[in-house]
Amino acid sequence: MASTWRIGELCRRTGLTVRTLHHWDHVGLLRPSARTSSGHRLYDERDVGRLYRIVALRELGLPLETIGALLDGGGSGGPELAELLGEHLVHVERQLAALGGLRDRLAALVPAVRAAGGAPSVDLLALIEEVTRVDDTVRNYFSEEQLAALAQRRERLGEDAIRGVEAEWPELIARVRAELDAGTDPADPRVRALAARWMELLEAFHGGDPGLRDSLYRMQAENSAEIAQQYGGPSPELIDYVKRAAAAG
Repeated sequence: MASTWRIGELCRRTGLTVRTLHHWDHVGLLRPSARTSSGHRLYDERDVGRLYRIVALRELGLPLETIGALLDGGGSGGPELAELLGEHLVHVERQLAALGGLRDRLAALVPAVRAAGGAPSVDLLALIEEVTRVDDTVRNYFSEEQLAALAQRRERLGEDAIRGVEAEWPELIARVRAELDAGTDPADPRVRALAARWMELLEAFHGGDPGLRDSLYRMQAENSAEIAQQYGGPSPELIDYVKRAAAAG
């Protein structure tokens, strides 16, 4: 008898969140093959194979839209499993090599800093470069030129302004979520005012640059479920609510 998993079981086995699987179902990326008589999602072994392909291709840097087109194109179900496993292995080995370099640098810096009471700026700059290289998520969405532009913008804004924006986000998200939970129409003036402030805070990040704005929106859209789960950021539903409120303004 073929194995099937309910969404909660699948999440426990894979480490993914229910919110993520709901989102992937909503956008048509991973739809369960069946449902129970009470409407609960049921995933079978073929769904698990597709799920692995999604996770692996996403880790390799492909956006969700591209992954969906690749998996659904030509009726082949996407790349052969053995080929994808090989590419995934190469990617993980590169990550391990990068992490090994970061570990070696940290191992060398810890005793030096303890002995000297501080670290030379040149060592800290090299450490920052190592950390940035290991963090693939941001680099999948922003070019080197864009990252440089963001660094310059951060310097122009100053740390006080940046901390102010970062401190305002949680309160703003909570206020918008309260309106969404209350069923307030996104065209309501109160919600439109919150959406306008939302866009102002985003502009503090991208400065009106359309390329930076598009990269930010794409990263947020394709990782919104994880951002909400891990960092308390806005959920996909909340982002859609804000977009509708902004459009109504």
